Amino acid sequence: MLYIEVLLLAIGLSMDSLAVSITGGAILKGRCSIRHIAKIAGVLGLFQAGMTVIGYTMGAGFERYIRSLDHWIAFVLLLYLGGKMIYDSTKEEEEEGKFDPLCNRTLCGLGVATSIDALAVGISLAVLKSPLTLQAATIGVVTFAMSAFGVYFGNRFGKKVDLKLDLIGGLILIGIGTKILIEHLLLNQ
Repeated sequence: MLYIEVLLLAIGLSMDSLAVSITGGAILKGRCSIRHIAKIAGVLGLFQAGMTVIGYTMGAGFERYIRSLDHWIAFVLLLYLGGKMIYDSTKEEEEEGKFDPLCNRTLCGLGVATSIDALAVGISLAVLKSPLTLQAATIGVVTFAMSAFGVYFGNRFGKKVDLKLDLIGGLILIGIGTKILIEHLLLNQ
């Protein structure tokens, strides 16, 4: 996988975290500091990278059994995740609940919820035999940066802007999955 593909993959994965961060920043209103931004972004980035590593480890364990289907598995997982993100972007969101985005329990819950797709991507990366360290680090750093921006943006602009981040992320993931499938089918004829 080329580094630009890794970067696009990381951006696609980070869209859920970005959306959560924008909401968190909006809820914080005037009490947002660099420490708050770093806390939220750090937890979300750590969960994205960690779940990628966990998925990779799981995928490496059964890779030899699915070697002939690896490209299809990567395609189906990315298609499903991208499609789910696109579908979720069309649903009406409920009004913001009364939650504290700085609460450790809330942050960990958000970290798990936004990184489930990274677990599936980690499995895909394992079956494709992609280098884990570079990809997990890139996913974590990009998620941190996007989340930090999201908290700041949400705090400054709140509900003034309605972005369809899940839609963008879903399209990126589907594009990467399609590229993997096409490359494998064309190169292995």
